[in-house]
Parts: sequence; structure tokens; C-alpha cells
Amino acid sequence: MSALPGSPEAAATTGLDDSPVEPAAIDLPLLTEQTRLEAREIIARYPVARSALLPMLHLVQSVQGYVTPEGVALCAEELGLTKAEVGAVATFYTMYKRRPTGRHLVSVCTNTLCSVLGGQRIMDALSADLGVHHDETAADGSITLEHAECLAACDYAPVVTVDYEFYDQQDVESARELVAALRRGEKPPPTRGAPLTDFRGISRQLAGFSQHPDAAAAAAAVDAPGALGPTLVGLHLAEERGESAPAMPRPSSPAAGAGTPRQAVRPSGSTGESLGKEAADARVAAAGSPAEKAGAAGSHPDAPEPAGRRLPDGREGTDTPAGTEPGTSGQGPGKA
Repeated sequence: MSALPGSPEAAATTGLDDSPVEPAAIDLPLLTEQTRLEAREIIARYPVARSALLPMLHLVQSVQGYVTPEGVALCAEELGLTKAEVGAVATFYTMYKRRPTGRHLVSVCTNTLCSVLGGQRIMDALSADLGVHHDETAADGSITLEHAECLAACDYAPVVTVDYEFYDQQDVESARELVAALRRGEKPPPTRGAPLTDFRGISRQLAGFSQHPDAAAAAAAVDAPGALGPTLVGLHLAEERGESAPAMPRPSSPAAGAGTPRQAVRPSGSTGESLGKEAADARVAAAGSPAEKAGAAGSHPDAPEPAGRRLPDGREGTDTPAGTEPGTSGQGPGKA
């Protein structure tokens, strides 16, 4: 029982891909006792053990290259979950792979802006060069290719990422050169961000374990130079023109009683109004900002009924008992 695609519990639980799980490769690394100890180290970071599941899935993926049935079992055992529960998470997020992955994961943004600027052409060219389609791995095991819905970098479109590191403003030829270099074993520096690693390495990093030998090396990776021109264009123009955002208005002195909790504003019973209306008047008067005043006024008993709450014929509501309206599940058509 695997709780991954191809297993009955996965199909029933997630409703997602239930294609057969590919058999494990002969040379697939084993999940060792060290892996289990690191999983427990992850669990110790969280006040609720179940919160550790996402980084634990990255951990097993960093060892075996994808989330295997063995990896699902390890996570389930350590967290006290069922395999189906773990499989439901592993099949929901696209960063968890369900079949063996290449040395590098190449993602091509094909969402609106990137696609208009050539993202789909890049995807088509790489697919032809590698002989694969979306979420498939080249025969030599070097590259897994996928299209991405959005990589949150519209100012750098079209964008390609390798193991989640950015290669910006690509075109067909530059993307082809990038993939060719990766297949030769090279690691071209990303446009911005940390130096390139590989898919298993970045999975380990996402699990919360550093890939660097010491703190200095980690800091150097984080501070690696990057081309941030498109993002900073507006800032540079503002500096050249001497423009700046207007100063934020300073808060005015709070009105008397502005900090009084709503339930602490008590009616006196001496105004001739009902206690509810007197308390509502006090809350409106004590509001210290326009937003608070609007909220207090909206909940006042004398506030007009908001538009949209009345029925089209002007009636205030319906006398139909709850659960017997036409179309209610199990009730059949309404009666005259």
C-alpha cells in the first residue's frame, strides 16, 4: 500500500493523478537511519508535529530524487499519520515529484505575460530538444522539464528557473544554450539568487538543511550578485527626478474612550433610549478612526438594511422553513 498515484487510497483521498507508480530504480538511494534522525530534527522545530510534513517530504525527496512510497511510509511513521494522509499532501503540491526526477529541474513559465513574450516557444523548443513533454525526464537523466503557471517574475519575462533559481529574460536560443550547458555538467550562474546546485540539493535546502560548509559560505551564496535592473527601474527614475512618496500623515490624538473595548462601553439608562441603542451611540462616539466609526455605525440598531439583503419583491425574508426550499438536497421540488 503506497498512498501515491496508482494506489486505491490515493485515488479516493485526493481525486488527483492515479497513474501507476513507476517501480523504484535499482540504484535508488535508501532512506537510512540518518534520514530518520534528520526527520526527527525537523519535527522538533514545530510545536505541532504534523506541521513538519512539508519539509520532511522535501527531505526524502532530497535523498531519493522524488517522493517514493518508502518516503511516504517514513513520514507517516514519524508523524503518526496514515499513508493516505501523507500521500494526499504529496500529490497536492507540484514541488513534490511522484516519479524519478533528473539531475536538474527546468521550469518554463507559460503564464500570460511570459507566454506572450515567448515562454511557450521556449517550452516547445526545449521539449523538442530533450524529446520530452511536461513533467518528463530526458533519457540521459539530466533534465526534467515542466511548464510553470507563474514564477512571480513578470518584470523579467520570459523566465526560466533551474532548481528554482532564476534565469531571466530568456529567449529560445538562450534557453537552449542554458539546457545544453546543464547537460554537459556545467552550472551557469543564475541571473539573480544563490549559485546553482541541483534538484536534490535544493530539496535538502527546502527541508531546512544548509548545503554550505560554514556560515561564511552560506552568506556568500545569499549575497551573490544579481541583475535587478527591471525591478529597480522605478526607484532609479524617482532618484533622478527627485521624486519621493508623500509623507505618511501623523496619527491624531485619540478621542476619549477610543481605546475602550466595545464590551466595556456600558449604557447609563438615563437617555430615554433603549439600552442597546444607548450602547451603540456610545460606541459610535468613542470610535477613534473613520474605519472604527463606520464599523460602529454599521452595527447600530438604527442603521439601514444593507442593499442586497432584501428580496427582489421587497419582502424582508421568507416564511419557508429551513431545509424545505426548492432544490434543497433530499427535499425534491418545492410545493405550491
